[in-house]
Amino acid sequence: MSTKHRPALTRPAKQGLYDPQFEHDACGVGFVVNVKGRKSHLVLEQAIQVLKNLDHRGACGCEVNTGDGAGVLIQMPHAFNEEVCRKARIPLPAAGEYGSGIIFLPRNPSVRRQVEQKFEQVVQAEGQHVIGWRTVPTVNGMLGETARSCEPFMRQVFIKRDPSITDELGFERKLYVIRKRAYNEIRTSTLPGAESWYVVSLSCRTFVYKGMLLTTQLDQYFPDLHNPAVETALALVHSRSSTNTFPRWDRAHPYRYVA
Repeated sequence: MSTKHRPALTRPAKQGLYDPQFEHDACGVGFVVNVKGRKSHLVLEQAIQVLKNLDHRGACGCEVNTGDGAGVLIQMPHAFNEEVCRKARIPLPAAGEYGSGIIFLPRNPSVRRQVEQKFEQVVQAEGQHVIGWRTVPTVNGMLGETARSCEPFMRQVFIKRDPSITDELGFERKLYVIRKRAYNEIRTSTLPGAESWYVVSLSCRTFVYKGMLLTTQLDQYFPDLHNPAVETALALVHSRSSTNTFPRWDRAHPYRYVA
């Protein structure tokens, strides 16, 4: 696959009968939960089936294999993270003592590393510690050309909680501050590749997989979702149907907390 930088899709300027201020969505959502709080891979499998059943609530473009967006929110898959971090030689702390999330990045390696370093500086400035990055495996053969033309490179970041933060909720707030500060210092900056940078989620409790996908493409695109170690007691799925907006990778599944 080419590593040439691909710009994010942007909405057109106001023209004719089109005005971007009137953009809105009409999406589908679903929720699966084990009421006893027991984590399993089955809950994720059932949620993905719910998502596929929401196909009628999603949308596609003139290409039948380019969707408006789909995603799933789950609890932090600690057992899975232990597995992948062991292979990557990342010293993963205990559950609750680290935050993680997928970040959309430019495809050009040198540009991507500059953006990653800027994000690491923000994390350090907030007193926390980036302990490693993992490239998230993806399979894009089923995607339409429109989705592939602006497809980001996906990396999972791991952030260790500083001992000065003594509770999980305090750390969750700090990760929120990091995400918002990084948006202001990266996405709105003139840094090369900044327009491709986007934090899908950043939490010590939850994790999100999403993309400019059809409902049937989510688990095909992310092989992680087939790993039995990805366990959760709850799963929130979302199928995006844009009524008058333009689909983008970052607009898929816009829920990091609740829908």
